[in-house]
Amino acid sequence: MPSIAFAMIVVASMTRAQGTDSATRAQTASKMAWWREARFGLFIHWGVYSVPGGVYDGHPIGHAGEWIMNRGKIPVAAYQQYAKQFNPVKYDPDAWVRMARDAGMKYIVITAKHHDGFAMFKTASSGWNIVDATPYGKDVLKPLAAACRKYGVKLGFYYSQAQDWNNAGGAASRKATSEGWANPDSARIDAYTQTHGGHWDPAQTTRSMADYIDQVAVPQVRELLTNYGDVAVLWWDTPTGMTDEYARKIHDLLALQPNIITNDRLERPDYPGDFKTPEQKIPNPGELDGKDWETCMTMNGTWGYKPSDTHWKSSSTLIRNLVDIASKGGNYLLNVGPTPEGEFPQGSIDILKAMGAWMKVNGEAIYGTKASPLGPLPWGRCTQKTEGDHTLLYLSVFDWPADGNLLVPGVKGHVVAARLLAGGTPLNTEPGTDGLLVHLPAAAPDTVASVVRLTVQGAF
Repeated sequence: MPSIAFAMIVVASMTRAQGTDSATRAQTASKMAWWREARFGLFIHWGVYSVPGGVYDGHPIGHAGEWIMNRGKIPVAAYQQYAKQFNPVKYDPDAWVRMARDAGMKYIVITAKHHDGFAMFKTASSGWNIVDATPYGKDVLKPLAAACRKYGVKLGFYYSQAQDWNNAGGAASRKATSEGWANPDSARIDAYTQTHGGHWDPAQTTRSMADYIDQVAVPQVRELLTNYGDVAVLWWDTPTGMTDEYARKIHDLLALQPNIITNDRLERPDYPGDFKTPEQKIPNPGELDGKDWETCMTMNGTWGYKPSDTHWKSSSTLIRNLVDIASKGGNYLLNVGPTPEGEFPQGSIDILKAMGAWMKVNGEAIYGTKASPLGPLPWGRCTQKTEGDHTLLYLSVFDWPADGNLLVPGVKGHVVAARLLAGGTPLNTEPGTDGLLVHLPAAAPDTVASVVRLTVQGAF
């Protein structure tokens, strides 16, 4: 039988652990508060790959535009020639940030370095950057950071920490991490990538991945975290060949920005980050595990600029995507792929304007909301907020009822008020057999999604 002293030690240890967990949760909640409030952000994929725009040696290359070097197996020397044509003289970061803000977006994440290894900033660790390798000769991140501060938009950086097709030693494919290795050591990774790592040019393998991490990735992440003011997000991508050792060296740099948040793609499973990143899809409720998450998605079929891809999603689809994501407690990071001249494609501009018009009227149903407390709704989606001892339910109606009666299952409490967000028109409600009936006008104020705000006594 354990002694009383031993039992007291166990209890004290458990208490300390619970206190530590509680403090960690509180710290995470504090860091994530702005992100959970924002719900909507702009992804920007921009780099040298915008010059070929999906075509190499006269032939279209499949997959997204930013993958052209990999999919076309373009030699390093040949690909680097594109930098001589990258001269974005029409780049206007002020206009970019205003477009994002006017669309209702609260943060921007831009590709500081994608898998082609090209840095969109001045870096001392590689000459493969926009200042040293292009006729433009200027860092594009500094003026973007200034514009974000000017307009109150948070700034984040995408950084491909492992997969790099130009800086020697960077990983070139996902093979090493798809072999089922739990935590491979760096020597095993280096041996594997030298022979099976998907490299197609000897110039990619003149140093080890360990040296690449120390000589390129670590110093570049340090530059991003020290040269641009407050950085809200570091958005890692493809933990190809990453080990605990490599990840720790990069992760330790986050101390330079104590309030920064990160996604789940640095290294898995030991560095899960602050939020999960489903790509090009909206998860079903059964897939969600209570963690913060963000769907990233293209407006057409490519992340990087590809002029042949004119298959733009409709603004109606993207608005409803935003509502659907918010109703499940997630964020929406919607992508633009600028041209090599530095402009947003017209298709993206049109979509941003349409989404901004909807958000100007209905943004209250998105910002700072939580997932729906109701079950599946056949006519649309629901988000919620707490206001004192009331619950605010935002009912985004996609399919306007022909008879004017909207049945809201699961609402049994006293309804304090009901109105449309568009114009503030008050609405009558009455209890129904299967829930609450909201009496709507004959015509929907918005054919995409009209929002009813219900103020209900108590909490759900």
